[in-house]
Parts: sequence; structure tokens; C-alpha cells
Amino acid sequence: MDILETSLLKTLFTSKKEINLFGKWIHYNHISPLLEKLSNTLEVNQIGVSENKVPIQSVKFGTGSKKILIWTQMHGNESTGTKALFDFFNCVINPSETIFETILKECTVLCVPMLNPDGSLNYTRVNANNVDLNRDAVARKAKESRLLRKILESFDPQFSFNMHDQRTIFGVEGTDKPATISFLAPSEEKTRALTRGRKETMNVIVAMNSLLQQVIPNHVGRYTDEFYPTATGDNFQKLGYNTVLIEAGHYPGDYDREEARKFNFFALVQGIHHIATANEFNEYEAYFDIPNNQKNFFDVIVKDSESSITGVAYQFVDKVEDSQLKSEKTIEIKGDVSSYLAHEYVFLKK
Repeated sequence: MDILETSLLKTLFTSKKEINLFGKWIHYNHISPLLEKLSNTLEVNQIGVSENKVPIQSVKFGTGSKKILIWTQMHGNESTGTKALFDFFNCVINPSETIFETILKECTVLCVPMLNPDGSLNYTRVNANNVDLNRDAVARKAKESRLLRKILESFDPQFSFNMHDQRTIFGVEGTDKPATISFLAPSEEKTRALTRGRKETMNVIVAMNSLLQQVIPNHVGRYTDEFYPTATGDNFQKLGYNTVLIEAGHYPGDYDREEARKFNFFALVQGIHHIATANEFNEYEAYFDIPNNQKNFFDVIVKDSESSITGVAYQFVDKVEDSQLKSEKTIEIKGDVSSYLAHEYVFLKK
């Protein structure tokens, strides 16, 4: 398993980071001029429109036989993957490193960098008709869900990357660290059987985790593989399309998700390069060495002192007001907070 040099990835991220994208609220007006610029080098096409008639576009590159499909922001308020994907685009425009020359030669990559532009503008999980696209894989009530299925079946990828964000509540089991990146090889049915497709998906995740453990040890979690009958990843996996779920989460002090963006970029480059260079995808057992995600964090815990058992736990809630993204601190628990961790502690008595 060829694990990339972290020093090289750090240099690439610094030099190729798309500076026109920053923070958590990313919508179509942010990416539209970037897509227009990319069209000079990469294959950019409008593949449909959202329920509110906002363009949905794709970016395609590479000439290889290994097909990879990537989509981001099926939940409109989950933009870290979109930022990381545009950082990746900047690397393939003029591929100065052999990493990307190899990817372009061995793979054909089709990306949908914002599947839910209506939800992205409103900073909501759902689309304009209040449909959660990640729970619409069977009914396909939403125009965006039907579009994604059409792309999947016509492109016929060997691997897919389903890019999400997770809340700041998640930590890594057995540690006191927040889950900055979490992975999942989705189940295909209720028994969570280890099918060939799941094993191959796990193999790609093992490569990504091997890299990330070098830069953010103990900050990588494994999302629950409980089968969700209407979920996108579960259904795509069931249909025979290997689907890697990446959840970008919190890193200490990183409420703009810029550090998480960097590690998301690292994981994406490693995963795609692994697909490009691997001849088989059989090694999967180390997937189960990744600790589980657990819901054990709050944003702020206020206590009388460090040794106090009782206190007040707060969570930040984001919403758009007056064309700005604002965070409000809401009370989640009053009482015994001893079993929880916080990203910030406030002690009233010094």
C-alpha cells in the first residue's frame, strides 16, 4: 500500500488551496466563477438544475480506465468537502507532481461539487422542498436525487466518494480527541455482511487512515455502519458501486473548518492515488482498528471548577441571518456533565 509523503501534501495544500473559498457557508455564487475558470482546462458541464432552477455542474478529468465519482454538499450546510475538492482541482490543472500525473493517466474522475445548491444557499441540510437527499435514494422525490442516480448509472464508477460534514458533538472512542475526519464503508443490508464491495471500500479507507494517523493521530473515527434502507451510500453500495463516506468534523479551534478542509484534502488525494496505483483491494482488516465515533462532546461546558461534576453544556447552532452566517450558543444540558468533554471549558471560580 503506497502511502504518500505528508510533507509533500502539506506543501501542495499551501500552494494549491483555493483562496476564494473560506468558512462554512459555501453556496453556488462562490463556486460559479471558479467553475468558469476551470472550464479552460478541465471538462465542466451543466448536468441539471436544482428544484429552484440553480445550475448543478460537473467537473471531469483524466483518461484512465478506473472510474471515480465524487459528490459534495448533498447536505447544503456541509461544505468542507467542496472546499477540499476545489483544492484538488487546482492540483490537476497543471499537474506538477507525479501523484496527479498518475491519477490523470490511470483514472477518469467525475465530480459534482455541489449537488444541493438550494440547501447550500439557505445553509440547510435539506433541499428547497425540505427533502434530505441522503435519505432519498429509494423514493427519489427530489430532482437532485434523480440526477445523482442518473449520473451514477451512466458513468458506472468503480469507486465513489460521498463527502459530508459531521457535527462538533463527535469524538473518537477511547481518546479525548474530537473526530476530525471519520470514514464509513456503508452496509448493504441489515446484517452488515462483509461483501466484496464493502471490503474493497474498506481497503481504500485503510489507505486514507494510514496517512491521516501520521498527521492527526487519534483524530480519525469510524462512523456507524448501521444499515439505513433509504440512505444514498447504503443503496449505492447495495447496487454494486463501492462508496466511501468521508465525514469532516471538528479540529480544536477550527470552527471555520479550514484545518478539517486540509485533512479532507489529504484523505481525498491519498484515496484517489491509492485507487490509481493499486492492482487489488483485498486488505481490509485494519479498517476495524479505526475507533468508533461517539457522541461525547459539547462546544462549551461551564462549571464552577475543573473538579465540579455539575455544570451547563452549550452547543453552537448556525443559521443565516441578514446574509451572514451566525452562531448562537444554546443550552443542551444542565446538571451532571461529568461524562462529557468540551471543546472549551469555562470555570467560574479560579
